[in-house]
Amino acid sequence: MADTGLNLPGGFGGLVRYNEEYSSMFNLKPAHVVLFIIFIVGIRIALPIIF
Repeated sequence: MADTGLNLPGGFGGLVRYNEEYSSMFNLKPAHVVLFIIFIVGIRIALPIIF
């Protein structure tokens, strides 16, 4: 089924560039996201202990 004999051009060769200068209201670094997740997990673990 994959051997149809049809050759298509490579196009971008798998490299697609999006606008790297995109500005957003919320610019988050990956470290901030990881710290936020650790904070939420910590609260989730502490809730049964507190109540």
